[in-house]
Amino acid sequence: MISGSIVLICKFWSKTMGAIDTISDQVSSPARKDSARRVVNAVAEIARTMGAFVADMIEKRRSRLVLLSLTDEQLKDIGLSRADAEREGLRKPWE
Repeated sequence: MISGSIVLICKFWSKTMGAIDTISDQVSSPARKDSARRVVNAVAEIARTMGAFVADMIEKRRSRLVLLSLTDEQLKDIGLSRADAEREGLRKPWE
């Protein structure tokens, strides 16, 4: 499910950047080209930030699933109880 979402985001991003580049290429004056480039750069920065946020959420979810899969003995080795593991493992990825 997650990898499918990432593929959709990448396809959307690719189409969006293609459209922005086309618009940017059609702008005539140097000042407008500079302005268009700043917009493209801002959109790219937003996309990078969102991508990092999603990647962080995915990593947290994977780590929490691993924590939930540990045995009581393994949890004891790292100083956690089953209740601690479940409390952490059932948190939302953005928490």
